[in-house]
Amino acid sequence: MTTVSGLPPNVTKTAVTVGTFDGVHRGHLDVISRLITRAQANGVRSVAITFEPHPLEVVNPAAAPQLLTVGDEKMEVLAESGLDYLVVLPFTPALAALSAESFVDDVLRARFRMCDLLIGHDHGFGRQRAGNPATLKALGASRGFSVEVIEPVSDTSGRWVSSTAIRRAIAGGDLASAEQMLGRPYSVGGTVVKGEQRGRALGFPTINLSPPPARKLLPPDGVYAARVQTPRGPFGAMVHLGPRPTFGEHARSIEAYLFDTTGDFYDLRVRIDLLERLRDVQKFDTPAALVEQIRADEVAARAALLTHPLSGIPLRASVP
Repeated sequence: MTTVSGLPPNVTKTAVTVGTFDGVHRGHLDVISRLITRAQANGVRSVAITFEPHPLEVVNPAAAPQLLTVGDEKMEVLAESGLDYLVVLPFTPALAALSAESFVDDVLRARFRMCDLLIGHDHGFGRQRAGNPATLKALGASRGFSVEVIEPVSDTSGRWVSSTAIRRAIAGGDLASAEQMLGRPYSVGGTVVKGEQRGRALGFPTINLSPPPARKLLPPDGVYAARVQTPRGPFGAMVHLGPRPTFGEHARSIEAYLFDTTGDFYDLRVRIDLLERLRDVQKFDTPAALVEQIRADEVAARAALLTHPLSGIPLRASVP
């Protein structure tokens, strides 16, 4: 296995954490914050190692979950964390076959110069996830690196924060619980593409997003209050997620009407931060009935925005 890491030669010691970090929720960020603090105290660099694709897509595809963060979405959040280095390891059958000892020796120590390891309480790596906290502490004692296991974080309701719990909330349309556990609104990113321009004809010009990857978890179809992060800044919006039954279209799509702005956004990357679900998708008998409902949706969305102060992570034009 290669010993090339991409780290500068003068980085001889690192504090490392390892995980899939899907969602980069409050529990993940707690681990990363502790890692950064520990690295700075010991005069070493902080390194987070994550995987692409999700490990279950390789070792047990039938059990692989839909994802909270896909593509650059995870990198975008981690880029704001203050880490010195972020490593994305291709998760291959060969990597999955490594024992915990080999992963520690050949990957973490040889490649990434680890002298300190921080992991979440439920994390495991190596073949059949044999690298559990007890195993890692034993390896650390024999190989001379320290291991700290970080306990879970709870939300304001006392629930442990986990990617699984957030997926359950999103799938059920419970955006408020998901936001509590994430520490930010749940979002969907994409590139603005040309649509049918029906919204423009109705007096509500919308931006249409390219379809998200199939593994991206979306909330239930409906109309949402949202804030759309764009290279021009954030805009309040209402978002339609799902089919367009009024026009006989059954394919799922995402379009947003941005408040208080003009001009086109074609080919720009944007991120939709979903704030509140307003209603189900409906079929209307006439375009006029649809316009009347859209006007009511705008009033409701603007009211919802007043209860969600501007927060979260600004859109980055690119991820370094």
